[in-house]
Amino acid sequence: MKLFDRITNYFSSNKGKHKNAQSIIPSRLNLLLWIVGILLLMLAGRLFYLQVLNGSSYKAEVKRSDTTIQTNNVQRGMIYDSRGKVIVGNQTHQAITYTKSSDVTTDQLYKIANRLGKYITVSNSDTRLTDRNEEDYYLANKDNLKRITKKLNLSKDASDDDQYNAALKYLKSHPSEWRLSNHEKSNARIYAAMTGAYSLSTTYIKKSGVTSKELAEVGEHLNQMPGVKIGTAWTRNYPQGKDFQSLTGTVSTTGLPSDQVNSLLSQGYSRSDSVGQSYLEKMFQGTLAGSKSQTQVTTSGNKVTDEVVKYPGKKGDNLVLTINSKFQKRVQEILKQNYSSAGIQYSSGVYAVVMNPHTGAIYAMAGIDRDIKTGKQTVDEIGAINHPITMGSVVKGATIMGGLMSGVITPTNNTLTDQPIKVAGTSTKSSWFNKTGSANMALSAPMALEVSSNSYMMQLIMKEGGMNYKPGAQLTLKPSIFAKERQYFNMFGLGQKTGIDLPGETAGYNGPSTQAHIGSALDLSYGNYDGYTVIQLAQYMSTIANGGNRMRPYVVKEIRGSKSNGKLGRVESTTQPQVQFTIPASKEDFDLVRQGLYQVTHGTSSYVTAKSLGSAKPSISGKTGTAETVTNGHQTSTISFAGYSPSKNPQVVVALAIPGVTNENGGANLNMAKQIFSAYWKMVQDSKSTSND
Repeated sequence: MKLFDRITNYFSSNKGKHKNAQSIIPSRLNLLLWIVGILLLMLAGRLFYLQVLNGSSYKAEVKRSDTTIQTNNVQRGMIYDSRGKVIVGNQTHQAITYTKSSDVTTDQLYKIANRLGKYITVSNSDTRLTDRNEEDYYLANKDNLKRITKKLNLSKDASDDDQYNAALKYLKSHPSEWRLSNHEKSNARIYAAMTGAYSLSTTYIKKSGVTSKELAEVGEHLNQMPGVKIGTAWTRNYPQGKDFQSLTGTVSTTGLPSDQVNSLLSQGYSRSDSVGQSYLEKMFQGTLAGSKSQTQVTTSGNKVTDEVVKYPGKKGDNLVLTINSKFQKRVQEILKQNYSSAGIQYSSGVYAVVMNPHTGAIYAMAGIDRDIKTGKQTVDEIGAINHPITMGSVVKGATIMGGLMSGVITPTNNTLTDQPIKVAGTSTKSSWFNKTGSANMALSAPMALEVSSNSYMMQLIMKEGGMNYKPGAQLTLKPSIFAKERQYFNMFGLGQKTGIDLPGETAGYNGPSTQAHIGSALDLSYGNYDGYTVIQLAQYMSTIANGGNRMRPYVVKEIRGSKSNGKLGRVESTTQPQVQFTIPASKEDFDLVRQGLYQVTHGTSSYVTAKSLGSAKPSISGKTGTAETVTNGHQTSTISFAGYSPSKNPQVVVALAIPGVTNENGGANLNMAKQIFSAYWKMVQDSKSTSND
C-alpha cells in the first residue's frame, strides 16, 4: 500500500499548482492506479503458485520434453565361399519389437507386457527365461510385492531397494509358495525383454514364428501398447547345408549369451540382441553385426512428437572365405566313406586339412567327431585345430631337418645303420621292419624317410644330445634334449598354435620332460610322444613344400561390403599371406628331405610305405605316419598322412589323421589322401595348368 500513499502525497503536494485540474485528474488516476495494483497482486500470486507451490512438477514436465537417439538393428553380414556362393545367409521374418521410452516405469512395463501377452506367446527360443526373470515378473505385481514384504515385518526405515531384495530372497527360499503358469511365463519373457532394453533402443520380443493371427491382433491394439511395433528380424540360413555350422559357428537366438552379458552390454548391445557364439561368427562379430540405425526422437511426456532418421544404419560386412564349399563337401564325403575301413571301434574321429603351401589359404577343413561309447558320428570341421593327436612317423621330415640344422648330418654325409636300439634300462626300440635286427641296413636320410626308419631318427636325437650310441650303453641324454627337439619341431609349426583366424585353437600336447622320462625323448624323435593338431601337420608340410617359409593359415580371404541389391560389394580388406618364420636351412637341406618324401610314394624299396600314391597324376610326395596308442585300455594306432602335389612345383598340401584305429594296415589314410588330391584337381585347380611331376 506504500505505492498508493506516495502517489497520494505527490498529488497533495501539487494541489496548489494544479488547482484548475484538481477536480478532473485525481478520480481517474486513482482508478487507474487501483487497477494496476490489483493486476500486480494477481501476477505475484500466479508467480507464487507456479514457482513455490508447483515449481517442481513444472520443472519435471519441462524435462520430459526431450530429444534423444533411438537405435534399431540392421541385417547381419553374410558368409561366402571362395566362388561367391552363400554359405551363411539371412532369412527375413516379421517380428514383434519394442522400443523403450526414456521415462517408462516398471509398473508401465508390467502392464504393457501383460497386454501384449494377450495376443502373442513367447517361448524360450525367443527369450531365455531365468529364475531371476520369473522372480522379477512376479514382484512387478504390486500386490505380490506388498504381500511378501508384509510377511517379512521389515523395518519402517527400510528403503524400496531393501524391501525388494528381501522379497527376492524370500521367493528363492520359499519356491513352493509361488509359481507362474505357462501363460505367465510367456508374459515374463516379454517383460524380461522389455526391461533388459536400453532407453530408446529397439529390442525383439518375438523374432520368428509370429503367426498371422498374432500380427493382426497386435497391429489392431498397437495404440494401447506404447513402444510395441511390428518389424523385421533376420535369422541365419545355410544354403550349402548346416554342416558348415561347425566351421562358421552359430548366432545366439535367445539374446546375449549368459557368459558374455556384462561385457556385451558395456559395448552397447541390448539383452535380446543376436551375437556370434562360436568360431567365425564370434571372431568377426564386429564385422558381421554392422552398425545400428539412429533416429532422433522428440518426446513430450509419454508421447513421441517427432522422429527424424539421422543415420539409416549399415548392414554388416560380408566374409569371403578361402574355402571352396563344393570341394569342402567332397572332402567331408571322402572321410565318411573311408573312415570305417580303418577299424574305428575305439576311434574318436578323423580330420583333414587342404592348404595352399605358398599363401596359407585353407581350401577345405573337414572332420568327423565320433562318440566312442555310442558310435554316433557328427561333423566336426573345426576339430582339425583343437584336437591334439599323437601323429607318428609323419613328422620325421622335421626330425631330419633338425639333424641337418644341428650339423649332426649334412646333405653329403647322412648315412646311418638301421638297427634295433637297446639302451640300459629301456626296452628295445626298433623300426617296424627290423624288430629283431635281421634287416639291418645302411640308410641315407631320403631312404630313412622312404622306409620310415625309427632307428635312424633315434640315432639323430642321440647325436644331437652328444651321445654316440652303442648297444646296451647307458642313455646319457639330458632333459634339455626335449627342448632341443621341440625347438626344431616348433620351427615348422608342430607343437604351437598356427595363428589361424579361428578361435579355440590349441597348441597341442607335450609329454613329461624330466630325467625320469628321458627314454621318451627317443619316442619323440619319430612322432610317438607329443600330440599335434592336423592344422599344424598341414603347416609343417607346407613349410617343407615351399622351401622354408612357415605360412600362417587363414580361412577369411576378404571382407566385403554389400551393393544396394544385396549382392557382394566392394572389397573392404584382403588377407595378405604372412610368413611367420623362415627356416634357417639351406636349399640343399630341403632338397634332401623333399627327395625322401618323393621316395615315400615312388621308392623302389620293398619297405616303401605309400606306394599306392605313386601312380597319381600330378605326382604326390609325402609321409605316412603310424603311432602306437592305447584307447580305453585297448591297443590302437593313429594313422596319418601329410603330403603335397605336384612333387616339383607344389600347389596344394593335404594333411589328415585318424586316431584310435585297429586296422592300421587297411590303407584308409592313403585312400583318403589320394581321393582328396584327385578332387582338388577336379574342383579347385585344373591339373592341366601345372606340371605332373
